[in-house]
Amino acid sequence: MTAPGQARSMTGFGTSQVHDDHGRQSWEIRTVNSRYLEVKWRIPGYCRRLEGTWERIVREHLARGRVEISLDLRLNRPDSVCPTLDMAQAQGMLDQMHALADRTGLAFEPDLNQLLHHGGLWREPSGDLPEPLVGSLVAGLRTALRDVQETRSREGRTLSVDILERLDHLTRISATIRDKVSLLAPKRMETLRERVDALLQGCNQHKNSAPLVLDEPRLLQEFAQLADRLDVSEELTRLSAHLEEAVRILTTLPDPGRRLDFLFQECLREITTCGNKTQDADISRDVVAFKAELEKSREQVQNLE
Repeated sequence: MTAPGQARSMTGFGTSQVHDDHGRQSWEIRTVNSRYLEVKWRIPGYCRRLEGTWERIVREHLARGRVEISLDLRLNRPDSVCPTLDMAQAQGMLDQMHALADRTGLAFEPDLNQLLHHGGLWREPSGDLPEPLVGSLVAGLRTALRDVQETRSREGRTLSVDILERLDHLTRISATIRDKVSLLAPKRMETLRERVDALLQGCNQHKNSAPLVLDEPRLLQEFAQLADRLDVSEELTRLSAHLEEAVRILTTLPDPGRRLDFLFQECLREITTCGNKTQDADISRDVVAFKAELEKSREQVQNLE
């Protein structure tokens, strides 16, 4: 059997743990099937401005799939990324409360702990993260991406082996159909001649006039038209070419998923035409078997990048 290529699955999982002078960072990446590349981030708010740069790095490693990336970051010195209190707004609120207390004659003792619960008083850090920290985060992300790619590659090899086995089975079914089709036209012609002879014999038995004679040229013309209707050689030739191309794509290209999906749609169209034109019970069983195996192959291809 042909050796599998470098195809990758779209299902994968990868992690990376980094401990350095900045603190501890834990990356986790999960990928599942998707028609396009979709990246979802679960990262601290102060890292949001880095999403664009990080997504370009992700696209260097992944072509398709729904990707969920999460980052748990624990810094040794969090002061540079901590939210800051809006002092002016907080002071204004306290002044208003003091003024209200003076007007109503009620005692007011401010509890500064309550300010922690007012999200509107806190602002995300406005400055950029330190360059050494950004570099460390990028290194951690790349490590996690390499890990998820190894997972996807291992599963991709397994899927490729399975698909190649199914393609080999499809090729054998196609060859069987070709052999049966080559015998179909002569068998149909023989059946047609027997029916015509039986019909003429029955008519002549009940006639007193001159017997009916078979018109050989007209019968040959009917045979020619029948053979043309049953001819599926072009469909089978294209089908064989599609199957050979599928093997080539699977064994040589790193991202065969979309190409194989398109090719399998074409295979389905060709084999359906063969079944419709031949109208033979034996061949129809082979066509059904081909379609069932092709559908299993398509399901596996949906997992390939």
